[in-house]
This record gives sequence, C-alpha cells and structure tokens, in this order.
Amino acid sequence: MVAVIKTSSSIRGILNYNENKVEIGKAECISAVNYPLKLEKLNFTSKLNRFLKLAELNTNAKRNTVHISLNFDPSENHSKEKLAEIADTYMEKLGFGRQPYLVYQHHDAGHPHCHIVTNNIQRDGKRIDLHLLGIRKSEPARKEIEEMFGLVKAEGRKQKEQFSLNPIDVGRVQYGKAESRKAINSVLNQVLFDYKYSSLPELNAVLNLYYVHADRGSEESRVFKNNGLLYKILDQNSKPIGVPIKASEFYSRPTLKFLEEKFKVNETKKEYCKNHVRNALRQAFYDERMTSVERLSERLKDEAIHTILRKSSEGNLYGITFIDFKAQTVVNESSLSKEFSAKGIQESCAMNILALERKYQKSNSTDSEIFQNLESQEFVKENLVAILLRGEKINDYVSKKFKQKKKRSLYKGI
Repeated sequence: MVAVIKTSSSIRGILNYNENKVEIGKAECISAVNYPLKLEKLNFTSKLNRFLKLAELNTNAKRNTVHISLNFDPSENHSKEKLAEIADTYMEKLGFGRQPYLVYQHHDAGHPHCHIVTNNIQRDGKRIDLHLLGIRKSEPARKEIEEMFGLVKAEGRKQKEQFSLNPIDVGRVQYGKAESRKAINSVLNQVLFDYKYSSLPELNAVLNLYYVHADRGSEESRVFKNNGLLYKILDQNSKPIGVPIKASEFYSRPTLKFLEEKFKVNETKKEYCKNHVRNALRQAFYDERMTSVERLSERLKDEAIHTILRKSSEGNLYGITFIDFKAQTVVNESSLSKEFSAKGIQESCAMNILALERKYQKSNSTDSEIFQNLESQEFVKENLVAILLRGEKINDYVSKKFKQKKKRSLYKGI
C-alpha cells in the first residue's frame, strides 16, 4: 500500500473534486465517519458544512484540509467494506480517528485506490500538527496495515503520486454548457490548489496544457471593467470553443479576487521551488552539445520540466516559462537569474557552438570522425557560425532514465 498525503486551504475544492468523480460515475462515497447523519442522507452541503464549522473554530490555521489517497497493488481486489476498514484503521493510527472524514473509492486508474477527505481542526479549536505527518505517523501506519490486512508491500518502491489529470476531451463540449462546466471544473480543482503560480499568464501556462484558459476579456469589455473572469475551453489550435463560463458559477469560485490572493501567497512559496529548475538548467549546460533552446527543452523533460518558448511574430525568442511538474511550480526565466534569462540561455547555446567549432578546428579529425561524435541537427546558427555537420553517433548520448538500473515501478496511475 502507498499512502499519499496532500494538505490544502480549501476543503470546498477537494470535496468538489471527489463529488464530481461520483457524479460522472468514476467514484463512490463509501463511508462517512463522525457525521451526525448516515451516509445515504448526506448531500454535498451537509458534507461540506461539517468541515466548515470546525474550520471556523481556528481561523489562524492556514492549511486546514487533508486529502489522502491510499493506493494498492493492481493484483489486489478489495471490497468496499474492506477499503472502509483499512481507511478507518489508517486514520486512527494517523491521529484523525475522532475527526469527520469521507472515504471515496475511485475507479479511474489501473489500480485499486481510495481517497480520504478530512480536516485537522479539532472540536476544541486546536489543530492536529501536520508537520512531517508522513514520516512520523503515516509510514509506520502503512507498514502495520500491510501486515494486518495481508496487503502487497510497497517497501522500497518510489512513493510519489502521479496524478492522472488528462486534457479535456474537446469533443464532449459540443453537448452544451453543463458538460463544459464539468470538464473545466475537473481541471481547476487540481491546478488551482496544487500548483504555485503568481500571475494569470503563469496560471494559464498550466491550464492551457489541459485546454482550459482563464480570460479577463479585452480592456474595453464589460468583464474586464468589472474585474470579472471567464473560463473557456480551447481546441487543439488554442482557439476557444463552447460557451465561456463565469468564475462565480464554479463551486470553488475561482474569481479574479480569489486568484490575486493566491498570487501573493504563491510568490513566497515559489522561491524555494526555483532551485530545482536552476539545478536542472546548470546540469543541462554541462553538456557541450546543448546548442539550442529546443535541445534544452528536450533535455529538461528528463527532469519533469515542461518548457514554453515565448516568441514574437517574427519568430524571435523573448521569454521562457518553465512548468516544474515535480514541484508543481510555474517559473518565468526572468525570475531566476541573468544567467538563465532568455538572452542568457541563448548566449550559452551560442558559446557552446563556438566552443565546439574551435575544438574540432584544432583537431585533425576526419569527416568520418566528426560524423560519429557530433549531433548536427541544431548546429547551424545565424550570424554565429557556419558549421555543416551531417549526422551523429546515436549511442553517444543516452538519457539518464535509460542509464539507471531498471527498477520495479510503483503502482501505475497513482
């Protein structure tokens, strides 16, 4: 069993995420613990209000929502009753046994798993400490539960959740506004609360990957003048399709005012996350064959970093946006350092081209030797050098992931 714990400041968003799964038939709420009513008598509002009333007892707690997923090996096939019992045992050992919590069995991945939604504000207003909760309590609980219930052990496997958030099926939005709202909402529930972005363009950098766009409208529009915000679905050519939906129509109410607050909080959170991008860039430029931003983009994929190249209508590069899927952070190159600005990166690529030219000018290598040791695809640059290379030795560069010893992968789809 693999347990993944996420904390948040929005119980509404997390609850809505799971309830939407139920609505489209991809999940089922199988247990409601420490609620005054039985599960079948609970609607969305009554589920939500139970958490909100506890949250009101301690308004100083910035993160009061806990979202847990318990993931099992694909070979296991547990009944709803057993999953509920495992969840109860886990929550008791975690110190949340007296908290209200909901258990959802999900059917949207290639392995059995369930999600648990709760909060950490107790009836006396005190909060349950979330610091190092995974190491202090979750790991020992996981191991005990594996023994108690005879589960497939996850010891030694990489315990990291890879969310299976897929781009919107743009074909479905033709059915009308209600279908569009569900599609957009499934993306917003994850991106808005999990990613760290500090501007609307940065948020859209992520949303656009899933065919969603947050739009203020033109400066002359009524939406813009009233500080409104619309969410649209995009087609594969980044053109809006379907009916735009007002931010106020979603459960989480991701209005411009809401986002502006997120921008302020995220700006501080992003600082410590930028190091992963910086280190990945430095490591990439240790390779003298890093001779173009396109080649750099390919290399960064090994570090789970997606690169968006911002170019003018003339095709000139003026900015780069990095989406770090590991740290779930959006970073503009201008916020890193001069070395990693768009201009700095292009200069580093140019220096590598010149260094390679000098290196092979000094050598007495034959065309055949050059053919075996250089990659030619990116080496011709305007106004810099005129190098004509015809091929490369395929085995000269092997991606890190293929050099490492093959390990057993964690349950797919976690």
